Amino acid sequence: MRPVTLKEILPWPQYEIMRPRLRPLFIAEKERRRLAVGDHLTLLFENGQTVWYQVEEMIRAERIEAEDAIRHEIDTYNELLPRPGELTATMMVEYADAQERDAALRALVGLERHLWIAIGGRREPARFDSRQFATDRISAVQFVRFPLGGLDAAEFRAHAAAGKIAIEADHPRLNARALIQGPIALALGRDFSDD
Repeated sequence: MRPVTLKEILPWPQYEIMRPRLRPLFIAEKERRRLAVGDHLTLLFENGQTVWYQVEEMIRAERIEAEDAIRHEIDTYNELLPRPGELTATMMVEYADAQERDAALRALVGLERHLWIAIGGRREPARFDSRQFATDRISAVQFVRFPLGGLDAAEFRAHAAAGKIAIEADHPRLNARALIQGPIALALGRDFSDD
């Protein structure tokens, strides 16, 4: 998938003008790429559009104008793009109540050993960013890679259409499974053409 480049980034004052028209488009794109795995775990599968949007939003929020700072944001968010043969997602542990969320983040230590992508009859472990770990709690937002084990675009679409691709969590405090099918499978299948 092609990374976001500096020449594609709008200066924040120009983005501010365009934002009311662009924002609904990107929100819709993110919704097509969102997968709830149980009640409190959500994955947002990333692509070039979602990364571009995040860069623009950060530049706008921080009012960044220096080229080296913009490049830093681009480099940081380009890390979210999937490499050939994988999916990537931003994983969010979501609880409306702050105390409940804090307790869950402590209870879910070790989740990085309990999240999988199931494809047909096999499971591949998710790969987490080791920079996001602590010994007493997990981060509420984490970056995750899902290796596809050599699946090509046609195989991915066929498995998804047959209900044979799922994200599974088997942590003692979180046991959930969600199929990748329908609109999200179509969106992810289109990503293969960007590799």
